Amino acid sequence: MTNLTNNKAVLSWIDEMTAITKPDKIVWITGEEEQLDALREQAVKEGMRDVRMALLEADVNYLVVKDFCKKVTERCVGQQVLDSLSPAQQVMKIVSEEMTALMGSEHARLTWSSSVPTIYMLCGLQGAGKTTHAAKLAYQLKSQGHRPLLVAGDIYRPAAIKQLQVVGEKAGAPVFERGTQDPVLTAQEAVRHAKDYGNDYVIIDTAGRLQIDEQLMDELHRIKEAVSPTDILLVVDAMTGQEAVNVAKAFDDLLDITGVILTKLDGDTRGGAALSVKAVTGKPIKFAGTGEKIGDLEVFHPDRMASRILGMGDVLTLIEDAQQRLDEKAAQKTAQRLMQNKMDLNDLLEQFQQVKKMGPIKGILSKLPGVGNKLDDVDIDDRIMDRSAAIILSMTPYERSHPDCLNASRKKRIAAGCGMKVEDVNRLLNQFRQTQKLMKQFGGMGKGKRRRMPNLPL
Repeated sequence: MTNLTNNKAVLSWIDEMTAITKPDKIVWITGEEEQLDALREQAVKEGMRDVRMALLEADVNYLVVKDFCKKVTERCVGQQVLDSLSPAQQVMKIVSEEMTALMGSEHARLTWSSSVPTIYMLCGLQGAGKTTHAAKLAYQLKSQGHRPLLVAGDIYRPAAIKQLQVVGEKAGAPVFERGTQDPVLTAQEAVRHAKDYGNDYVIIDTAGRLQIDEQLMDELHRIKEAVSPTDILLVVDAMTGQEAVNVAKAFDDLLDITGVILTKLDGDTRGGAALSVKAVTGKPIKFAGTGEKIGDLEVFHPDRMASRILGMGDVLTLIEDAQQRLDEKAAQKTAQRLMQNKMDLNDLLEQFQQVKKMGPIKGILSKLPGVGNKLDDVDIDDRIMDRSAAIILSMTPYERSHPDCLNASRKKRIAAGCGMKVEDVNRLLNQFRQTQKLMKQFGGMGKGKRRRMPNLPL
């Protein structure tokens, strides 16, 4: 070490630190390129620990995580860091790119048949959501101007046919059923019916089991052979996590599936199953189910799912949801009243109704960057808005427009009318006044004199 420096102060400090810490080894950083490369590798490996933990917490299959981290590490080591990024940001950029590539880079579309009808066959384990998502798919096709036909191929589960009829009615799609007849014959008759009555899409809902068995697989194989579906879509519950790999592989081996529908992504999961299924089967994920409503079916975007798995949110999907589900004119009207400081309880009630259209509060928050991975153990009661709305609806039209008139006797009547306490009414009014105060501050910001920046033209 004395050959590297003659600075007595530095050497003395090193001696003191050595006496205190008693290290096994002292490494002198010289700045040589070989040494710097070794340090970069170590730094990458240490950084990948966090990525590995994030993937495992998202319930990605262990073997998939191992191979993925190895590939990312190999790409990161020796990588030139961009001037606009820190080393950590550069690593996360590479991680996100590799994860997106692993899930398919771009969203996969449904296959369309040149001969009418186009046939889609849905398969999967019981409880994955086949029946519900058959109707969601029909609803989506219906909204695009098509005439889908739902086929009841599950004759074993009690009330399965009735359930398909109920959700089919919500989707606006007819249901073809033949009771307990052999599902293979039902599927064949349904295709003939579609040709006769002008249905351009046929969606076959098949039976599931609590576990994979030979009877289930044989029946699915016979349906496939009988009607030659354009797409065979495996419906996978995202909550099953690593078990989704085994399920997907078994169905793919027998049926050669063409795509996957990942369901229940609105639950307490970040979608690790998406990474696992695609990595093992090589088949694209085409749709993601994000709620219980008939319209809660999204086209699967690998880049957005990568962001969600890493706990970085999914802002683009949140924006698209808002554009599709919110009333733009009502939102503009409310915003104008807010900025003019004319907000009353009617506006607050309108906001509650608009937010409810977006789905569960936890689902909305999970798409915000830095929030999703912090909600795993948080229980958010969606009934909060319902209770607040009930308080407002218990008021007279005059009280909603003039909240300042709410004295003690009026508050007591309102609380009794909605089955709550006066404290609940006061809490809502306090929140409303805070919002009013905040909006007043924002509105006042634009009323002052316009300040000219120095050396800049107006």
